[in-house]
Parts: sequence; structure tokens; C-alpha cells
Amino acid sequence: MNRPADASPLATATALIATAQAMCAVGLNSGVAGNLSCRLLCDGRAGFLITPSGMDYAALTPEDIPWVAMDGQQEGRYPPSSEWRMHRDIYAACPDAGAVLHAHSPFAVSLACLRRDIPPFHYMIARFGGDTIRCGAYALFGTQELSDAALAALRDRSACLLANHGMLLYGDNLKETLARGVELEALCEHYARALHIGAPVLLTAEEMSAVRERFKTYQRKECGKGNVEQVKIRHSLDKRE
Repeated sequence: MNRPADASPLATATALIATAQAMCAVGLNSGVAGNLSCRLLCDGRAGFLITPSGMDYAALTPEDIPWVAMDGQQEGRYPPSSEWRMHRDIYAACPDAGAVLHAHSPFAVSLACLRRDIPPFHYMIARFGGDTIRCGAYALFGTQELSDAALAALRDRSACLLANHGMLLYGDNLKETLARGVELEALCEHYARALHIGAPVLLTAEEMSAVRERFKTYQRKECGKGNVEQVKIRHSLDKRE
């Protein structure tokens, strides 16, 4: 796996800004809402780069991106997002997390305001690790209480909703994490539309278990190279731009 920690700070900050701007372009965020981070070593210390607090993504430069150590120490000319604790705690609890995305996307927020889990109405729910996407308990933004609620909702999952707030998820790297965010918002939209029509028919635990097993072995030949690699199942961002 290509770990974000292997990249240079400048390259990682540049990629972080491009991904944050893409969050707005694909409809996950508007204005200065949400936040995004990427795991990065700095002088041998574990930590992460994260979008700064209250700044327009379109105007960011690499020098604007703060770095936060796992012990909470912060470096940079601007303060990190108020949700930095949530990102820090995810990196500490989930060694496979290379990037973390939090967004106030329309359909995720709508369902989060109902404080309901998303049940197995569609097999792609299993993409995020379980039979449901949980909605974490409500807590004030920027607090340790919110981070604790998020970690509880993320147990054995890579995505969750935050009550009366939005979506939260992580992935291996920035590109995958953005794609998963688009995927999650699409699932939220499908579920909301299905609820508008009636009561969705839910898949059984056995059917969802079979989906998770299929995801483990679903492979393809990489074009032109002949080697087999694990498929990253995702929506095409090109189709949404």
C-alpha cells in the first residue's frame, strides 16, 4: 500500500488542497464546511496535515496547511480545523487510515438530522465494513465528546454519520477517501429517495455476509500489465464532474 507518510510535506499539502477543492466540485461541501486530513510523518514524528479552520479551500496554498502531531501539538501559521481531535483519534485507532474526510453533504446531513442508521437497503453498504452505516450520537462540534461518539460509530466500519452534523469516513489515501465520500453521499441519496417512495426491502445478514466475502476476492486484470490487483470499488468521479 502506498502510504501517505512516504510523500513529502509539500506534495502532500498540495494533494490535500486539490482533494479539498474537489470535495466542493463534486457536491460534498460548500463554503468552508467540512474538513480533510492526510497522515504524514514530520521529522520522524507521527501526525497529519489537515485543512485549516474556517478558510476557503479555493484560496489555500501549501503553506496554509497546518500539521498536527498525535500528541496534539500543532505547527503552522493557521490553526487546524476545530475537528482535529476527531482526525487524530481515527488515525490512532485505525492504522489503515491514510486520510480522513468529514463533509456536510446534503443527503448525509438530512439522514444525520433524523439520527438514523442506514440499514442494508443496498449491497454497497458493505463497502464500508458492515451491514449498516451507523449514526453516531450528537455532541458539540470540535469537542472530545464528538470524537468519542465518532469512534464508537466507526467501530468495525470505515464510515459513519454524525447526528445533526454530516458524514465522516476514512480511506487508504486522499484519492480513495474522496471516492468513498462520493459513494457514501450517493447511498444516502438513494436511501432518502427510497424512503420517500416507501419502505425499502432490506438484505438479510446472510446476503450481506456474502457481499463482504465477494468484495474480498473481486479482482481484475490491470490493463496492459497482466498482474492481478484488488479492485477499489468506487463511483467514477469523472461522471459526476
